[in-house]
Amino acid sequence: MSEEKAKTQGAVQTTGHAWDGDLQEFNNPLPAWWLWAFYGTVLFAVVYWIFYPAWPVGTGYTTGVMNDVTFVDSDGKKMTTHWNTRALLLKEMQEGEEAQLTRKYLDRIDKAGFAEILGDAELMAFTRSYAKGVFGDNCAPCHGAGGTGVIGLFPNLADDDWLWGGTPQDIHQTITHGRYGFMPAFGEALSDQQIDDVADYVLSLSGHDVDGAAAARGQQVFQTEVGGCYYCHTHAATGLKSQGSANLTDRIWTIADVPGARTAEARHAAVRRVIEKGVQRRMPAWSDRLDPAQIKLLTVYVHELGGGQ
Repeated sequence: MSEEKAKTQGAVQTTGHAWDGDLQEFNNPLPAWWLWAFYGTVLFAVVYWIFYPAWPVGTGYTTGVMNDVTFVDSDGKKMTTHWNTRALLLKEMQEGEEAQLTRKYLDRIDKAGFAEILGDAELMAFTRSYAKGVFGDNCAPCHGAGGTGVIGLFPNLADDDWLWGGTPQDIHQTITHGRYGFMPAFGEALSDQQIDDVADYVLSLSGHDVDGAAAARGQQVFQTEVGGCYYCHTHAATGLKSQGSANLTDRIWTIADVPGARTAEARHAAVRRVIEKGVQRRMPAWSDRLDPAQIKLLTVYVHELGGGQ
């Protein structure tokens, strides 16, 4: 059958190639819809290259035209740059609907007192949501995501035991200006026997079984000028908020890992180590890194972690 006759009768055209005598390659044209779709993608690509960043050029790239994005940088300066996802994100975070709603709540928080915030369910819901992120970014690296801290390093914020006071005002002061926890080392001021005796006495204050005679001797060191421990911990051994000194009569330990000790000897060694080596730890001030509204939100959040006072 001739090629012309095949066309007339509607038969499928071939490319003229044949193998093994009767194996032929058909010449089927692409569907029109597919061709138009392909042409459309080419046109879209050309338009995209014109309007958006696309092609590398030397050490830079084409930035596109008519797509400037304006936002405020970290220094508070208004900046205009070409279209890019980072600039769009910053703009959305500053001008989007959620950003405007967040600013509205932050303004209310900034103007409200602690009692008003704690008594307002709507403000508390915002505080828990927003401050959780602020806490995670700034406080969790030391105190942990749940605020449980690390014995010997960072205080537990979730146990309602507050070295520097647990009222909103106290916590606000702590976050704003930081704290410096200090206990002198008694390794040279006291003998080994005296340190062992004081360790027994301190353990006895929270109900641990110790050598009674040693605890009695340790009490004399603790409560007199020999050791002078009562200066900071008081004669009742309940601590002083003004000094950040620990209450030794409860079972809450922030430096000596008594809860983690499995034997009486290990508990004694943990307390003895603190008396001998002393304590030096510092919490930084956050007033130069967080704005007043963020500090207030963190204050309420931390207050709620430990039940508050």
